[in-house]
Amino acid sequence: MIEKDQSWERATIEKLAFAALKEQRRARYWGIFFKLMTLAYVTFIIVVAFDWRGEDGITGGKHTALVTLEGVIESKGDASADRITGALQNAFEDKNTQGVIMRINSPGGSPVQSGIINDEIRRLRTLFPNIPFYVVVEDICASGGYYVAAAADKIYVNKASLVGSIGVLMNGFGFTGIMDKLGVERRLITAGENKGFLDPFSPVEAKQKAFAQVMINDIHQQFIEVVKKGRGKRLKETPETFSGLIWTGQRSIEMGLADDFGTVESVARDVIKAKDVIDYTQKANIAERFAKRFGAGVAQGFAGFSMSERISFR
Repeated sequence: MIEKDQSWERATIEKLAFAALKEQRRARYWGIFFKLMTLAYVTFIIVVAFDWRGEDGITGGKHTALVTLEGVIESKGDASADRITGALQNAFEDKNTQGVIMRINSPGGSPVQSGIINDEIRRLRTLFPNIPFYVVVEDICASGGYYVAAAADKIYVNKASLVGSIGVLMNGFGFTGIMDKLGVERRLITAGENKGFLDPFSPVEAKQKAFAQVMINDIHQQFIEVVKKGRGKRLKETPETFSGLIWTGQRSIEMGLADDFGTVESVARDVIKAKDVIDYTQKANIAERFAKRFGAGVAQGFAGFSMSERISFR
């Protein structure tokens, strides 16, 4: 009888011990979970704070303001007119800015977005005549990138930079040959004889092609006028200057498309005489970065079919 009682007591103690052990493990797991959540929250706050501080750009000392234009110039990208003009406004309006440098590394993009940036640079230079504005070219400053650069007081390059491509293109695809082979019939109904303008699934009409040529010639002429206005007498115009060709940085200086060799650091130090550089570039926030990584490929896939032909400075 005594042995049975002891066995029962032993089993009860073991159950209680196992229950206590399980509870300790559960508490430890929850503790780890909450610590990780706290760490993630603190990390998030720090990253947001750095993002905010990077876009603020206000400083207590004399400095050179930097705005970076990198990648394709387009309305939804990092090099959109909204982002670039906003950064430029902050840079010029800071009372401690001694000069503004735009670092460009772009193959071009939208004529409209490029034009908006160029216009805003000219407006800010008029409002702040004592603040010089320089462009420093890194790898490439072509088409729309050069359209923007033409508004600068001076353009600095590396000898191996690629500069120019002053031209306009309108590109797309035609699928009529493939459709004929597959036996696919295009059924396009429009109100307005040119509503199906350059439809990729229909044969090219000579009248519409000629109209498109006139249109891009007009935009090309606008580009030429912007370059001539910006470069003035420094430009050594030849028949190839506005042909769409691209040149090395060294050759661009000889042609008057650029002024001298230089980097952001050398221009800030030796030209503006304010070696401290403050970056005013507006960077994408966390949500935008996530959306860009997660959905950009899919969005571009659909966007590619939204317009049969695209006009660009590329």
